[in-house]
Amino acid sequence: MGAGHSHSHGVSAGQNERPLWIALFMTTAFLIAELVGGILTNSLALISDAAHMFTDTAALAISLTAIRIGRRDADSQRTFGYYRFEILAAAFNAVLLFLVALYILFEAYQRLKNPPEIQSGVMLIIAALGLVINLISMRLLSAGKDSSLNVKGAYLEVWSDMLGSVGVILGALIIRYTGWAWVDSAVAVGIGLWVLPRTWTLLKASMHVLLEGVPEDVDVAEVKAAILALPGVASIHDLHVWSITSGKSSLTVHVVRSGPAPDWPTLLASIRKMLADEFKMHHTTVQLEETPCEQDSSTHAFGPALDTHGEHSHHSH
Repeated sequence: MGAGHSHSHGVSAGQNERPLWIALFMTTAFLIAELVGGILTNSLALISDAAHMFTDTAALAISLTAIRIGRRDADSQRTFGYYRFEILAAAFNAVLLFLVALYILFEAYQRLKNPPEIQSGVMLIIAALGLVINLISMRLLSAGKDSSLNVKGAYLEVWSDMLGSVGVILGALIIRYTGWAWVDSAVAVGIGLWVLPRTWTLLKASMHVLLEGVPEDVDVAEVKAAILALPGVASIHDLHVWSITSGKSSLTVHVVRSGPAPDWPTLLASIRKMLADEFKMHHTTVQLEETPCEQDSSTHAFGPALDTHGEHSHHSH
């Protein structure tokens, strides 16, 4: 039996905090103005938009906190570091937005039975300013939304709030020229119904990571086939693929090598290089064996097994 270890580090680039800070400052300032305006104009649509603006502010603040905490080095108690905090933040944002949407729907139902008088002029001006703030924030966050589930959560909330601002503007115009006060509550309901499915999508994605699910951009069948296609690989078993946080996929696998296989270091290097090049996996643990170990079973093995002995491990980070 032989064992050898090698370490390489492939860490993604750090996230840019400046756009998040700018967006946080703008949304916080406008949140206060919109909430006060909603109360003064008696507009539930504005208050609804302010509630979503609050979740935008919370999402941005938590995103910044997650980035700071995620930079902490791993320690003896948290050997993977603090990267997972980003996913917890995204899940918290989703739950918060879900609760706010439910509250707005309930309040809108109450108001539909007794529509209050709405000051549509002030409502229109505040909603227009909110739309400008949302568009600027979306622009700032768009660059990082595809590489971070946490930033994506903040982007989705700002995006949904932008649609809410558009709805409030249309509602204010309709109320101004028709006097239909019930439109205000209808707009609030529309905002809530629009946000809920997207909130569920974010929550589901966060829970998938927390439950060690296979990353969405990884096809396990393709990974299996790629490993089995390498010269010297007879079979594989005990294959696990998961992600620590957005963009940080991890893999562990036991590989049974064939008789005339390359030497241990050469085979390990070829597996590691293939996983990094084809699947962008840099945090991998590969154990080479001459025969399947006790963890092998009919439900985990892929390919024929050999009847020799020996094993070799490799870790890549």
